[in-house]
Amino acid sequence: MTSSFAYLLVCLIGGIVLIVLLTTRYKVPAFFALLLSALLVGLSTHQPLGAVIGTLKDGFGNILKSLGLIIVLGTTLGIVLEYTGSTAVMAGFILKRTGEKRASWAMSITGFIVGLPIFCDSGYIVLSGLNKNLARRSDVPIPIMSVSLATGLLAVHCMAPPHPGITAAAATIGVDVGKLIAYGSIIAIPAMIVGNIWARYAGRKFKGEKSEEEPLTNVAPNPPAVFKAFLPIIVPLLLIALKSFFSVETIAGLKWLSPVLSIGDPVIALMIGVLLALNCKRNWTKDDIGKLLQDSIEKAGSILIIIGAGGAFGAILAATKIGDHFSGMPELRYLGIFFPFLLTAVLKTAQGSSTVAIITASSIVLPLLGNLGLDSENGKLLCVLAMGAGSMVISHTNDAYFWVIAKFSGLGIKTMFSVYTLATLFMGLTSIIMVCILSKII
Repeated sequence: MTSSFAYLLVCLIGGIVLIVLLTTRYKVPAFFALLLSALLVGLSTHQPLGAVIGTLKDGFGNILKSLGLIIVLGTTLGIVLEYTGSTAVMAGFILKRTGEKRASWAMSITGFIVGLPIFCDSGYIVLSGLNKNLARRSDVPIPIMSVSLATGLLAVHCMAPPHPGITAAAATIGVDVGKLIAYGSIIAIPAMIVGNIWARYAGRKFKGEKSEEEPLTNVAPNPPAVFKAFLPIIVPLLLIALKSFFSVETIAGLKWLSPVLSIGDPVIALMIGVLLALNCKRNWTKDDIGKLLQDSIEKAGSILIIIGAGGAFGAILAATKIGDHFSGMPELRYLGIFFPFLLTAVLKTAQGSSTVAIITASSIVLPLLGNLGLDSENGKLLCVLAMGAGSMVISHTNDAYFWVIAKFSGLGIKTMFSVYTLATLFMGLTSIIMVCILSKII
């Protein structure tokens, strides 16, 4: 049975409201709230029970397949860096150069630069320990610091290759990747700035909120030198960046690079980071290493089940095929660049993944380029940039990145909605405004 567009929107909004009520008012753990909401949304949109269960399993498994090892290794890296005193060393180094009043800007800019080559999820996990230590050292509320970092990473993730969503859209629509990197990176800067401004404005009322994760006790004495402390973060980021760069360009005739670049896989790069972090302390005992690794596994496990449930919820919403309704609305085809923006925003809000949203939207928009007046070279470029802007809107409970931020920062769902979710809305709106301005210039 096919459901109407209005009915699907009601189901989507109802599912989100249910999650918020269960987690905030009734204190139901996020995993069960997401699972129950996904099940009810699936059944209310007339999906057979067997299909709903299958979709839940697929969504849960696919998220863990893509993020599971990264989260476990990233968690381990953060705990080891904290234990060895490396995050304290890095925090002190950064604060001396930025000043405590500009600590949130330091995290935004760091996130933007780190986010150029790597996924926002990986970047946030790698930098989360540093972020929390900077928050403690500067006495800036953790919501401000965390959302500043998260939005810096997200801005460039959505707007510029080599990130998979916008890169795939460029291939589908037929846009020059070099131009897209240049214009997308420029448009991502105002988005990052707006994300930081909103984080500082909305995060002020959560000044008393602390991270759920307490600082480690019995931190090792004799912290490492600055260079040694930064190495476990810099090396994985560089390895991932090199692999991402060469994945965009053809390496024909340079096949010998493939084995070398394989260490830029986030899993291998993070393994190297963990080994470098362990090198920040000498005279390890078996008990010390065993306890740290066990703590890492336990912490990562609680994060993984929530992220997996978020993936299951997103998969159920994607199965409703809400995006298909747009292709049958001819009155929307004359909105120009606003149509790809709105389409991608609805898809992003509905199923959670920026990558899936922009890839799906590009396939729907491709046959409509002529009707939209976007079939020129510059029109196609603007179209892809508009979809990138739409892929920021709106990150909430069905987005794995939402839960990565929440769990690694210890932020409650109310805080996440008030600070981070609204920040993504304003970032998307800022980006589409910049695309409109660009359309008048090129």
